[in-house]
Amino acid sequence: MAELRTIRIDGKEIEVDPNLTLIQACELAGIEVPRFCYHERLSIAGNCRMCLVEVVGGPPKPAASCAMQVKDLRPGPDGAPSEIRTNSPMVKKAREGVMEFLLINHPLDCPICDQGGECDLQDQAMAYGVDFSRYREPKRATEDLNLGPLVETHMTRCISCTRCVRFTTEVAGITQMGQTGRGEDSEITSYLNQTLDSNLQGNIIDLCPVGALVSKPYAFTARPWELTKTETIDVMDALGSSIRVDTKGREVMRILPRNHDGVNEEWISDKTRFVWDGLRRQRLDRPYIRENGKLRPASWPEALAAAARALKGGKVAGLVGDLVSVEAAFSLKQLIEGLGGNVECRTDGARLPAGNRSAYAGTARIEDIDHAAMIQLIGTNPRDEAPVLNARIRKAWALGAQIGLVGEAVDLTYDYAHLGNDRAALENLSSKEISEETRGKPTLVIVGQGAIREADGEAVLAHAMKLAENSNSKLLILHTAASRVGAMDVGAVTEGGLPAAIDGASVIYNLGADEVDIDSGAFVIYQGSHGDRGAHRADLILPAACYTEEGGLFVNTEGRPQLAMRANFAPGEAKENWAILRALSAELGATLPWDSLAQLRQALVREVPHLAQLDQVVQNEWQPLELRDMGKASFVNPIKDFYLTNPIARSSPLMAELSRMQAARRAPAMAAE
Repeated sequence: MAELRTIRIDGKEIEVDPNLTLIQACELAGIEVPRFCYHERLSIAGNCRMCLVEVVGGPPKPAASCAMQVKDLRPGPDGAPSEIRTNSPMVKKAREGVMEFLLINHPLDCPICDQGGECDLQDQAMAYGVDFSRYREPKRATEDLNLGPLVETHMTRCISCTRCVRFTTEVAGITQMGQTGRGEDSEITSYLNQTLDSNLQGNIIDLCPVGALVSKPYAFTARPWELTKTETIDVMDALGSSIRVDTKGREVMRILPRNHDGVNEEWISDKTRFVWDGLRRQRLDRPYIRENGKLRPASWPEALAAAARALKGGKVAGLVGDLVSVEAAFSLKQLIEGLGGNVECRTDGARLPAGNRSAYAGTARIEDIDHAAMIQLIGTNPRDEAPVLNARIRKAWALGAQIGLVGEAVDLTYDYAHLGNDRAALENLSSKEISEETRGKPTLVIVGQGAIREADGEAVLAHAMKLAENSNSKLLILHTAASRVGAMDVGAVTEGGLPAAIDGASVIYNLGADEVDIDSGAFVIYQGSHGDRGAHRADLILPAACYTEEGGLFVNTEGRPQLAMRANFAPGEAKENWAILRALSAELGATLPWDSLAQLRQALVREVPHLAQLDQVVQNEWQPLELRDMGKASFVNPIKDFYLTNPIARSSPLMAELSRMQAARRAPAMAAE
């Protein structure tokens, strides 16, 4: 780090890194500088000129604070600290002039604009603008773009800050947006009028400082001051992105990202952002019992009594689904094992070793990607499995990191060395010595679920751990299920995996596992939120809350316990997952020893103490697996359709449309095209 330099901002002396820009130095000093084009996670454009400040002793004109560094400041007389003023008459006049220019062509849409109440232009016009305009000319109008079903455009409102262009190019890794024309004819547009081909595109809605880019599904449904805002955790992938769920009454109206530098920075995937329309459709809102091949509605006492009779009658197995909280998985484990049954959370067949946290949660943190010099991907497509994590890998690549891939060759939005797609390529890699150029530098091995789902999955994981050991790398296991690490932590596993757990079971208690096919013969009790595959196979349905409707712990892919909060209430007669299991245990005469969620969490933390360390990544003891022979097969990525990976997404009309558009995009082009 460079030697700190003392500067004076509005009479306040502060020591800062000379490589910081003036706008960053002002933020450190607690002084607000208005801006439209500047964003700390994007490159500097310097084209809105709203962040002008006065540099004392510099040129007799204001300077753009986002584009000038502290080290470029001239020292004051007799070696006094350089001085910046952010509130002088020169700065005030300059900001008023810039705001007047920005509003020349901006339409007076505020009463009908979806950005109203959250609009940077509105706020800064009030704070820094003037209450009149000298311009009487007709305003310029621009045609709107069709960017697809997610982002609605009103390009007449655009102030050419280029945040959307920089985000799509630098973070999302697509090159479909840009600016054409000169002077008053310049406009933001998409290349050949293409729709955006990215699963991160919704972030440009948050980035747009005016109402030019707004959410198409949310348009004209609510105003920000009508909404109740709940800070919680996303479960659409195992990254555990920090999100805010906005509700109006009982309905979720939108989902927005929260900043968390260690996990998702301030981005979320489109599935996370727009899946909310699936929360209200195809919901299970009352218990059902199958009679003569058909499901009929039932009351809760009747359904619980039927479930208890079935569970007392034979060998029992419990399955933990992908969206289940740690509390629910722990309750199911206590209930089923109390009946002498087995519980299994690895429903996709992943060969994750129980009890060895370094092998199922790894030793790396997500933020280690930022500083890695070399990242080796094994059997994964992070662009589909965790789009925000993939953007982080792209950021490391842009800073010079080398990326290698063993697995299916796919478009990851950055260049990588494809080292093969089968087990032989991994074996060859794990037996090599580390190269001189990466020796001593931070390196990372990322293993996807596609690598460890086959019968030789544990052998593949052993070779990946050997590779990490040889190259002195940290290991990150990239999960696809939000519930997996937490369920592994509480021991919801059976020796031999899923086949061993359900072998010979006459009753299967399916806790939200919709990605698994259950053969006919067994009596299936399904506890879940949506009428998906699990409910179609069920003989008895117990309606449960989904992830926005109950509080719960989730442990993300790096092993970080996170607390999800309830944002709204479940529909109809649906109950919280832990409460259903507690009520059923009482019906069985083997009452679970808690009457509230708080008591359940206390029991959980006594059993697994590290779950009390919220938002902290526990350091796992390195326990390498024994090397065994792998098979010959190629690695196959686990996600075939990014938009339809869980029952909530499959209930969303918007996700269905996005899936159809993606399939059409990937279809081979016709000759005329």
